[in-house]
Amino acid sequence: MRTHLRESMLALLWIGILATGCDTGTKKASENSITFDSISVEKTYHLLDDPDNPNCDLEIKFVYPREYTDKEVLKNLQRQFVSSYLGEDYELLSPEEAVRKYTDDYLAAYKDLEEDYKVEVAKSDETPVGAWFSYYELSSDEITFNQDDIISYTVRFENYTGGAHGAHSYSNHTVSLKTGKPITEEEIFVDNYQDNLARILVDQIARQNNVSDAKELENIGFFSVDEIFPNGNFLVDKTGITYSFNEYEIAAYAVGVTNVHLPYKEIRYLLRDDSPISPLIEN
Repeated sequence: MRTHLRESMLALLWIGILATGCDTGTKKASENSITFDSISVEKTYHLLDDPDNPNCDLEIKFVYPREYTDKEVLKNLQRQFVSSYLGEDYELLSPEEAVRKYTDDYLAAYKDLEEDYKVEVAKSDETPVGAWFSYYELSSDEITFNQDDIISYTVRFENYTGGAHGAHSYSNHTVSLKTGKPITEEEIFVDNYQDNLARILVDQIARQNNVSDAKELENIGFFSVDEIFPNGNFLVDKTGITYSFNEYEIAAYAVGVTNVHLPYKEIRYLLRDDSPISPLIEN
């Protein structure tokens, strides 16, 4: 079974990155002086090691910081990239070790299904056991912004572990090259920003869906618009801040991922003058 990641719905201008081991595009003069590398994994395993049985597919395409002049910052960056991509259980490992262990853990967890599979086969009267034992997990990350001591990137994840359909998610991250640590909403926005920013997000989602009244969103698959708030899942670039809301977060599965781009000029009054992203904002 071969399954490919859905095309990204992010309405962003993807920027080429300086990398080794991956397609780098053209380096721009204003990019940060950091080098990226990539690790790719493609693994398939059939239950009971029999090619006629259901299988799992694991695909990893992990881009991570490889070299930077400040080694302490590089250490923080690598820990952040590993944690955001593979999970906190792996963040103390090097990128190579983390991917290797994650791969081993995924395959081991799938092999744990073998006893259940044998029971199902025994009960099936030689009727083929359904596809609910066929799993897959596909993931990748991409640098979306790499300038002015700031890096924004997205981790895309898709998996299926039985059921009606697979799950998809987009996890956005913005980090400072001065510290190697995430930049938070609280560092960017003024105090008590949440309600005002929520109204702007809802109004923009309404415009994107061509409805004049935000409440009408509830007729096309969105949940209560009164419960849509900034979720920390954002990217930055020279033009503004983009939020992503994943499946079931603010709308039904059929709506998919909702991406909301907020130009700086529309939210300028909510932005701190001394925030880590201040160099990106034209006053």
